[in-house]
Amino acid sequence: MTSVKDLVVEDAPTADAPGRGRFAFTDDYSVFDWGKMPDEIPQKGAALCTMGAYNFELLDVNHVPTHYEGVVDPETGEVVELGEASAPPTEMVIDLVEVPDLPFEGGAYDYDAYHGGAGTNYIIPLEIVFRNTVPVGSSLRSRGAPADFGLDAEEWPDEPVTLPEPVVEFSTKYEEQDRYLSRAEADRIAGDADVDALEELALAVNHVVTEQASEGGFDHQDGKIECAYVDGTIRVADVVGTFDENRFAYGDQQVSKEVVRQYYKSYDPAWVDAVSAAKAEADERGVADWRDLCEASPDPLPETVIDAVADLYRAGTNAYTGSDWFDAPDVEAAVDAVRDL
Repeated sequence: MTSVKDLVVEDAPTADAPGRGRFAFTDDYSVFDWGKMPDEIPQKGAALCTMGAYNFELLDVNHVPTHYEGVVDPETGEVVELGEASAPPTEMVIDLVEVPDLPFEGGAYDYDAYHGGAGTNYIIPLEIVFRNTVPVGSSLRSRGAPADFGLDAEEWPDEPVTLPEPVVEFSTKYEEQDRYLSRAEADRIAGDADVDALEELALAVNHVVTEQASEGGFDHQDGKIECAYVDGTIRVADVVGTFDENRFAYGDQQVSKEVVRQYYKSYDPAWVDAVSAAKAEADERGVADWRDLCEASPDPLPETVIDAVADLYRAGTNAYTGSDWFDAPDVEAAVDAVRDL
């Protein structure tokens, strides 16, 4: 399904009814939209599954509809709530909906064809992004002035900024490169789903995750949700509020996939530059797959970096959930280790 988890279909969805399946989380990771990177981060999959399940169960308590059904107990194979699992799970049970084909013709994606192939149950082809802060280098700074987002400043400062209210944006989900959309474009791409309802759902998820993060000592900076349209209702889909989907900080240190992303910028800058060049060339040529144009491949990470990042995922999940799911250092020690990379 993706570079970090596989989809196991148990009952295929139809145009008229959802199906049932499982996300099988792997220890793979991806940065810069590359897909599967050359090495793995031990127990990353279990950490993401545990954290994602924890958040889905929090959303359920807060009456936010989702596609989550439970996790697979690693010892018994039974579907249980997270708190009943005998060990950190790596499989999550979900309701499934259809994902129609999205043709790319004449340099453009055909969303009319996508919705023409959809029944009453389908994945909405959008990512709904929410932001609580604007870090240095955020693309939001290039899409508006501080005043556009309720800030009393003429120019963006040279440090991260906390927004007075969360900002919600829409971007593409199934295009080869993520593309931010105007609200009108998002409304068209969403099909029968209402963008106001999508925004309301994103803000609800953001509130729940932000409150939980604060209890664990984290600053929840931004994240996203993906949604399914099911018989006229909208449900949160995919996985929510993990260190891959969202950006968290502990003190002044990132606790997310962003650690690896930033490390690669200094560790393998030739590959990072090649990715940027390939994406720009693909845009210029009007082609979808930029990877065929990339002239470099990423180098594997040093073992010391892999170990530190693995501890960060494990310790971060323990701290976020308030339970010792993993044998890991405390979160302060794990954060100090990646800060020194």
